[in-house]
Amino acid sequence: MAVLVTGGNAGIGYFVAEQLAEAGAEVVLGSRDAAKAEVAVRVLRERAPGARVSWARLDLADLASVKGIEVGELDAVVLNAGVYLDGPERRETKDGHEMTFGVNHLGHFALTAALQDRLKPGARIVTMGSFAAKSAKLDFEDLQSKRDYRPKTAYERSKLAQTLFALELDRRLRAAGSSRLSVVAHPGGALDSLTPDRPPLHVRSKKLSLARIALQGKDGGARPAVRAAVGPDVHSGQIWGPRVFGLKGAPRPEPVRGPYADAGAAARLWAASVELTGVEPVFS
Repeated sequence: MAVLVTGGNAGIGYFVAEQLAEAGAEVVLGSRDAAKAEVAVRVLRERAPGARVSWARLDLADLASVKGIEVGELDAVVLNAGVYLDGPERRETKDGHEMTFGVNHLGHFALTAALQDRLKPGARIVTMGSFAAKSAKLDFEDLQSKRDYRPKTAYERSKLAQTLFALELDRRLRAAGSSRLSVVAHPGGALDSLTPDRPPLHVRSKKLSLARIALQGKDGGARPAVRAAVGPDVHSGQIWGPRVFGLKGAPRPEPVRGPYADAGAAARLWAASVELTGVEPVFS
């Protein structure tokens, strides 16, 4: 089984890759930074001796890089990579899109289109959502946040966009009679301070935190995505998240409701994404 994990060289993406490798999957890390990717590959091989791990150059802020990704046939792709910008300045991708929306959503939308001939029948497209998306609402008059840019709002909207994309992709796959699956996963509350050491990728703070009562580390946050990628009980169109209040614990499916259930908004976003990227995922 071969799985591409975007942003697999750090954070939750690394633990998704590690858990998949430990389960025997061949893992490809999608990364724009060669040095960081090589370090992650080395750490993965140390954690899972004999693991089949490699990396592919992928810069989600550059659509030419996305469209030209070099990977073989895949059984799954985990659309995990993302940015959350702290500064007040609005930044743009190489293609002129607002950075957070451009990387988190448009880059993955274009990647799905680029992989459509390399995703095997029955393959799974797992999109990493976020608990933060539940309170978001898309502004179709300002998808690129040109009039009103706020980092937190831009991030929340980008994660809602990713979730709506995944659910719209499911509808299109079913309409086409495709055997491929589109599934959403979210990590709940995943903190660095609760994440186990993986030097030199990550060294945990020794300070104890009361947050461990309600939240989890990034290793725990990776589990819903891994379940969505390989679990035998997973169905297309589902959302998987942590069991305890959606914040921590073993993965379980969650209801598709609220802003996630807005099929009209999802279809409108799809059309806008095709226009902005110049590509469209089409599966038969």
